Amino acid sequence: MARRVIQDEFFRKAKREGYVARSAYKLAEIDDKRGILAKGFRVLDLGCAPGSWIQVAAERIGPRGTLVGVDLKQCEVKVPCKGETFVADAFKLDPEDLVDRAGGRFHVVLSDMAPSTTGAAGGTDHARSVQLCRKVLELATGVLRENGSLVMKVLEGEAYPSLLQETGLHFRHVKGLSPRASRDVSTEIFVIAKGFRSGGANEAPRRQSHVAPRAPDPVSGWGADSDRKDGA
Repeated sequence: MARRVIQDEFFRKAKREGYVARSAYKLAEIDDKRGILAKGFRVLDLGCAPGSWIQVAAERIGPRGTLVGVDLKQCEVKVPCKGETFVADAFKLDPEDLVDRAGGRFHVVLSDMAPSTTGAAGGTDHARSVQLCRKVLELATGVLRENGSLVMKVLEGEAYPSLLQETGLHFRHVKGLSPRASRDVSTEIFVIAKGFRSGGANEAPRRQSHVAPRAPDPVSGWGADSDRKDGA
């Protein structure tokens, strides 16, 4: 098994530059390459604790932008522009409540969430991450404005192409990206979708069993596991 390096260059850089976690550089690279954030945007950050993506997003949307962050844990970072973070299960909220908190539909939905992983063989962690992404996608379609964008993390595996296809039913452009700040041993990849079409899918996506096997019962809890205090 590959040895996990905790204090790598991104960990040390985050400490120097005042970010609460190294994962700040994942979002920074995603935005630099795909251009998803802009001044004045309304942004929803799912699984926002401890707040590194809040920090990066706030820098890029500016004081006129609005940030709403949701997590099962308290976020350590205070929103430096308009908006708030609060403790809740985002998937148990009314999407319209999230929209009301932001003062309008969101330009961008971010998710660095991952399910509680087991490390078990057989693709269990991958299946759970795809299951979680499908919930993120469902929520995003209820809160995004026309032409909005979505960024969500998934663990690579056999259902990844199917997830891209399902996302493409709602967005004009869908691509994956593995940021440099991801650990060498990580299988995470970020699905980046742009050009949301509010009437994009006329029916629920059909899931083919040979591409997307049934996910196991979910483990309780979710969160941005790449934002752990150990320097993730």
